[in-house]
Amino acid sequence: MHQFDRDLQLHAETDRLFSGKISDNWSINAVPDGGYLMTILTRAMMFVSDMQSTPIITANYLRRCEPGAVRVSVEKLAVSRQFNRLQATLHQNGEKKIRAFGTFASEKNECVLESYAKPAAAFAPLKDCLPVPELPKYSLFGNMDIRLDPSCTGWLSGDLSKQSEMRGHIKFKDDRPVDVLGILLAADSFPPAVMTSQGMVAWVPTLEFSVNIRHIPQTMWLKCVFRTRFITCGLLEEDGEIWDENDQLIAISRQIAQYRTTT
Repeated sequence: MHQFDRDLQLHAETDRLFSGKISDNWSINAVPDGGYLMTILTRAMMFVSDMQSTPIITANYLRRCEPGAVRVSVEKLAVSRQFNRLQATLHQNGEKKIRAFGTFASEKNECVLESYAKPAAAFAPLKDCLPVPELPKYSLFGNMDIRLDPSCTGWLSGDLSKQSEMRGHIKFKDDRPVDVLGILLAADSFPPAVMTSQGMVAWVPTLEFSVNIRHIPQTMWLKCVFRTRFITCGLLEEDGEIWDENDQLIAISRQIAQYRTTT
């Protein structure tokens, strides 16, 4: 079993209530990564839903989580022939920490049209990209192989860009195949795009995160690009695209986060 799957195990207390544990193997500065936390809630919803395809997941992060025991409750909101809509709530230490909404489609839905108004972004070859190193307290980077496009690495040496854009390649270091849960993790694994224009900001905590999955990738490596256009009143948005190596669109995402220059 891959490490990611071990760290997503849930025990069913009832058909709508699950217990599990947040691992410290997927943390950023010792705080569990938002994408990893989203996968825990999504896994619980997938246990309840009889539809599994192309989910749309939106999570609201109410309070900071920490490694340790959690419980996840799931509620069915609406069921139709094409979609299941569910809500999941993660509880830790007697508090509601995250609330997520999931829409899961039937595998029988027909893909009658595949049309891209814009192609995949241009990415530097994998061999030319800069690996994100393993760092203390950043355990996520010890488990995810992230290679940054050289065009997005100037901030590491103080050469800031006018645009907030982060792009590069990603896969599991243990070569775990990427499925729905792996896509959710990849969507929140890169350094924040705002760092390319603003440098090493102290903290970019997520308030709301939405991932719309379109396909399951056919390749081990994924290509990701994340962009921030507006920073106002201490808030920013980060829009993401995830592609596989065949230039098939895998997912699109939007994250709303705080912009914090001091801890």
